[in-house]
Amino acid sequence: MLRELSIRHDQFPLVAPFRISRGTRLAADVVTVELRQGQHLGRGESVPYARYGESVASVIEEMETFRGLLVAGMGRDELQVRLPPGAARNALDAALWDLEWQQTSVPVWAQLARGPHEAVVSALTISIDTPERMGEAAARLADAGLIKVKLDASDAAARLEAVRRAAPRARLMVDANESWNIGLLRGLQATLEHCGVELIEQPLPADADDDLLGYSGSIPLCADEACHVSTDLARLRGRYQAVNIKLDKTGGLTEAWRLLQAARADGFRIMVGCMVGSSLGIAPALEIAREAEFIDLDGPLWLQHDYPGGLVLQDGWLQPPAPGFWGA
Repeated sequence: MLRELSIRHDQFPLVAPFRISRGTRLAADVVTVELRQGQHLGRGESVPYARYGESVASVIEEMETFRGLLVAGMGRDELQVRLPPGAARNALDAALWDLEWQQTSVPVWAQLARGPHEAVVSALTISIDTPERMGEAAARLADAGLIKVKLDASDAAARLEAVRRAAPRARLMVDANESWNIGLLRGLQATLEHCGVELIEQPLPADADDDLLGYSGSIPLCADEACHVSTDLARLRGRYQAVNIKLDKTGGLTEAWRLLQAARADGFRIMVGCMVGSSLGIAPALEIAREAEFIDLDGPLWLQHDYPGGLVLQDGWLQPPAPGFWGA
């Protein structure tokens, strides 16, 4: 039986501007895929990212190139061979996982030999602003289990200290999004340690991380932009101690699961992250979250409106989607 494939651009306005070192975002632009076969409908979502040369138009165009094969029945294994890692493959991979579980009645978590989902503690993100406003944002999140602080090269110490003063008990991690250099990283060590930061995410540009060779700071460094797929791991040794697994980088859950197993075997600590998107894009990442030490899946919490039945935050815990939402 032939499938029906729908590909569209969806936009979700944000509750507040989301600022990182590369710019400010007011809405989440995503590509949504629906793959129908008979009575079953598989769904997936991805977030095209300009940092990796992607746009909504380019991702849709890449997907359309394979429409005939997808309609005729192309599966996840062939998808891994024909499409490179990235947002296009991610949304299609997710839709295929979702379709498979409906056709087989075997939830995705059972296919991966795991148990049903439980609530997790996810980082809540404070985007870049003045130290005063970041402190105010931290005060509102003071009871959160884990706070992720976005920083750039300007006023990094003052911004971080403002967050720590306002949220003295929360666990902290920092994300510089490639905006630092090795001198700034070294210069901030005392402040990072004093504030009790547990993880520093991608401090240097990915193409400049040779400068991390020989660096011996006390806080683990996590590769984000420098780590996309499992074959990247060999180069990361000696530079990073953790990897951030994002499905929009790996090109979906299929490769993300391979990266997870390979990274653990290599001794890397595991973080799971996300772009800013809806619960449909985050749901597959919960399969990685159950294995991760650091979880950063608050993307849907930035949206003014999410899908009904999606992830919700209750008493600091990120609750999994309602049954039937995706994959189970």
